[in-house]
Amino acid sequence: MGDISCSDDIVNGNGVDGKIQSSLNGYRKSCWYEEEIEENLRWCFALNSILHTGASRFQDIALLDTKPFGKALIIDGKLQSAEVDEFIYHESLVHPALLHHSSVAQLVETVYLAAVQRRSLLWEEVRGSTAREILRHKTVEKVVMCDIDEEVVDFCKAHLDVNREAFCDPRLDVIINDARTELEIGKECYDVIIGDLADPIEGGPCYKLYTKSFYEHSVKPKLNRGGIFVTQAGPAGIFSHTEVFSCICNTLRQVFKYVVAYSAHIPSYADTWGWVMASDIPFTLSADELTAGLNRELKGKTDILMVKTFSSASTLSKAVRKSEPCLVADLTMKLMSTRREQPGSFLWAWQRSETESSISNTKWIGRSPY
Repeated sequence: MGDISCSDDIVNGNGVDGKIQSSLNGYRKSCWYEEEIEENLRWCFALNSILHTGASRFQDIALLDTKPFGKALIIDGKLQSAEVDEFIYHESLVHPALLHHSSVAQLVETVYLAAVQRRSLLWEEVRGSTAREILRHKTVEKVVMCDIDEEVVDFCKAHLDVNREAFCDPRLDVIINDARTELEIGKECYDVIIGDLADPIEGGPCYKLYTKSFYEHSVKPKLNRGGIFVTQAGPAGIFSHTEVFSCICNTLRQVFKYVVAYSAHIPSYADTWGWVMASDIPFTLSADELTAGLNRELKGKTDILMVKTFSSASTLSKAVRKSEPCLVADLTMKLMSTRREQPGSFLWAWQRSETESSISNTKWIGRSPY
């Protein structure tokens, strides 16, 4: 849970009283934001001011002016976005999939669905950063952005002017609804579906949106032929990738023929972050073709993404590549399938505790040299 401390008063990310944090060695007190990343590890940075704290029907929200990262949006005590480096996340999430699709299909009309639900989804799409990047593509004619929390959508429209142009774009259609429900009741199919969701933490609002069942029965049927699905996939660092990144990647491999995982370091997250792109059409574009797509499709220039950058981002480290627990299609099996790679690889064994394949309902039962 994130704590916001300032002088002798403190509120945490949930808008309730917390403990007082004071400076060390008698130095003058200052405002700080502190968030627990995992047990025994916390991440904090100094604040200029607390711009807003409040709560909607679904979640708590805080807008901070931070010293190192500019304005930062906090939802339910978790950092969602920081002004100075949000472009890393959003360019990485959006452009690889759209460039691959537009170059392969030579589309005339493109419809994109940004599937967003509660927390991170909220901020990601509520703030409009993902929509902003999608709308930079000249061939895009319609963007459907789905979010469950209208109050936070309105808050971001009012207070975050960096993406105000995106919210005013006539191609953007904002729908207030549950993302899964919208996919299931809607009749429209899409060329690219973007899953900008909170991590699949057990008991969280989004863990069922990362299951094999959801990808197979809700997402894939809504893709046009040659369509691409891309999702944020959580921390992808040397140690943190085992939380959800590897599982998301391998769950998608059970549904789509071709899957590409890639990552980039995001300073405000204090970690490397991952994304996974999936399709039944191979990702075979050359560097020259992708470069031509960037020059042809995009309005303006990207701040981080270029062809060489993406090539590097999709080259995962040895530690991450070896840590790939595979999910199987047969839901009646108790043990997951094995995956053989180079000599010295491991047999990863996972046991299902429920009937539906998901990250949160699989139980780690050990590994052994293969």
